[in-house]
Amino acid sequence: MHIRAALLAATAFVLPAAPALADNHSAAPEAAAEQPQTEGEKLFALFADSDQRQLALNPLSRLFRGDDKDADKLGDFLTDAQFLAGRTDTQLNMALLAQIDRSKLSATDQLAYDVFKYNQEQSLKASTDRIRALTEVRPVNHFSGFHTFYPSFASGTGAAPFRTVANYEDNLSRHDDYIAITDRAIEKFRDGMESGVFETKLTIGNVISQLDTQIGIPIADSQFMGPVKKFPEDFSEEDKTRLTAAYEAKTQEIYAAHTRMRDFLRDEYLAVARDSVGLSQMKGGEELYAQLIESTTTLPLDANTIHELGLKEVARVKSDLLKVQAEVGFEGTLNEFFDFVRTDEQFKPESREALTQSYYDLGKEVDKKIGEYFSLLPKSELVIKPYDPSIEQFSAGGSYQSGTPDGSRPGTFYFNAYDLPSRLTTGNMTLYLHEGAPGHHFQISLAQENEALPAFMRFGGTTAFVEGWALYAETLGYEMGFFEDPWNRYGTLQDEQLRAMRLVVDTGLHAKGWSREKAIDFMLENSGMTRTEVVSEVERYIAIPSQALAYKIGALKIQELRARAEEQLGGDFDIKDFHAQVLNTGGLPLAVLEAKIDRWIAAQKGG
Repeated sequence: MHIRAALLAATAFVLPAAPALADNHSAAPEAAAEQPQTEGEKLFALFADSDQRQLALNPLSRLFRGDDKDADKLGDFLTDAQFLAGRTDTQLNMALLAQIDRSKLSATDQLAYDVFKYNQEQSLKASTDRIRALTEVRPVNHFSGFHTFYPSFASGTGAAPFRTVANYEDNLSRHDDYIAITDRAIEKFRDGMESGVFETKLTIGNVISQLDTQIGIPIADSQFMGPVKKFPEDFSEEDKTRLTAAYEAKTQEIYAAHTRMRDFLRDEYLAVARDSVGLSQMKGGEELYAQLIESTTTLPLDANTIHELGLKEVARVKSDLLKVQAEVGFEGTLNEFFDFVRTDEQFKPESREALTQSYYDLGKEVDKKIGEYFSLLPKSELVIKPYDPSIEQFSAGGSYQSGTPDGSRPGTFYFNAYDLPSRLTTGNMTLYLHEGAPGHHFQISLAQENEALPAFMRFGGTTAFVEGWALYAETLGYEMGFFEDPWNRYGTLQDEQLRAMRLVVDTGLHAKGWSREKAIDFMLENSGMTRTEVVSEVERYIAIPSQALAYKIGALKIQELRARAEEQLGGDFDIKDFHAQVLNTGGLPLAVLEAKIDRWIAAQKGG
């Protein structure tokens, strides 16, 4: 459907009955046909309809929710049809939302209205022809692109089910979409070569290395052959033989697609790719970076403001690290102090078992304190465990996997026990507070357990809020008394310094013309990170501009709102109530969160 036709149709669109997402949105069956929909019912009907339309456009989203409808498709990524359908869908949502009278909604529903409107507005900004011309012609780098995601997804260990013969055949069909997307990516790169918008030599070189590695794996050992190595027991021998042959043939086709991509990037694109690493040196890059900052931080900020804020935070944290150095009596430079902590055996885990037990112990200590700060607790249990040894080498230092909304499957805090001499125990408490309780486990679980929220608020959320909350949760360790120990305090300051440096380095690279080397030198000078760690971080910021800004910006906003509430409410301020207000409506855009907290403060004062 054309955009104009869709907008005209929107004025006469008949909304379906609202789902019973909360008591105030449901109606008795016999009365539903007689009574007109309330504004709240119209709003939640729009949410439900929009969600279904989005799932139709993005079959992958269904799979991640556990729904295998359209599981034979990945989606028509990198096509004009997909792009225009997405933009048309957003314009339709805006037109339908305009028909709903916000003033007649409950306070909770007004918040949902605001979040939905914000999301649609940001989607429209990101889908202009101008922004598309700067992004779609750079479809792949070493941090983004289907080649970084799909092999694991298709291995039989990802979100897609492999329980039935149909599941296995769906995966073969998805392989065809993946091959088509890979070939379309080459054409998008060619479009950029014509328009003068290029990816960097650095990131393309990394992609070539990634593809070389993938192509170099024998087909029999490929992740794409993973599903046929663990057939369900009820599969017939005939099906096993047939599917194994089909998977081998299709994997050969995927390898051929990877080879086409590798050869094009190596033989044609690399020579013309940008030598510079920042967006400000790319055609149209300054405009794109400004849009990315707004999208990532969900606040009206500019690169210069963020850069200066980052410099101040780096100086503050560095000063606190010097205080720790003095407290423990270490004589020497700060960088010599960093080297001491990195190499001294007292900060190394004794064994996998000892590291595991230490996290169990930390969890118990946090549990003793948590009731002093939170009245709203997740139903879902939190489990603590190391990564499986088969994946730990290439996994992060820690991560969180959410449980189910009904609490039947627990949330899990994973920690990394690979290469124990490289794991410093100074950061254990901070990692637990961030990934476990009260960090990601609380925020994600409480959102998805709140059935009064629409799906996009229960299961979505902005990076600035989600990561900002987890970083804020780390700071609660001071109040809980965990950082009175100077070595725990050293660990949390090192983690905080990383997030502060990101503000400086990301904006330095993409707005101020910093080189890769200047960014690396800055991080080595101001933290205890190793060169290997720093290089990995800097190349991540080059590949995904602005994403690294979300953590510190989000945490600072939550801290600012707490300080505002404490100042205005004085003795009436209740930390439990504040945390409930922050967490009980999902991962809000920070501007929406600020407005919500301001209303809460005003209501508390009025009461």
